[in-house]
Amino acid sequence: MPESSTLADPAPYGYELVLDLHGCNPRRFNRKDIDDYFTELCQRIDMQKCEVHFWDDVGVQPEERQTDPHTKGTSAVCFILTSSIVIHTLDILKTVYVNIFSCKDFDPDLAAAFTRDWFEAATCEPTFLTRR
Repeated sequence: MPESSTLADPAPYGYELVLDLHGCNPRRFNRKDIDDYFTELCQRIDMQKCEVHFWDDVGVQPEERQTDPHTKGTSAVCFILTSSIVIHTLDILKTVYVNIFSCKDFDPDLAAAFTRDWFEAATCEPTFLTRR
């Protein structure tokens, strides 16, 4: 990144890849596989993995678990040295939503292809943003 910039043309602050994946393999929607995904993705895009936090029905009483197709799944945040990777899986819909945000540049095509393959997605819709 450039060391200085003008107000008219600010240097990028960071980069965000937003992925919508459909027709995925829901057997990959568990804490172990998601944590392994974060580890492998960070290695591939040269990021330093830090803490991971999960939100799901693990340890929740059966009568209190999510059953709605738009809420049943696992969400996780993987903090990386330069920001975060966020994932939401939806078991019933076989869908995964991923946001990779970093102030360090990374290869969005590599990240998208790896994510598509990891979750065995039928489709992957990427959106790449430069944040200013």
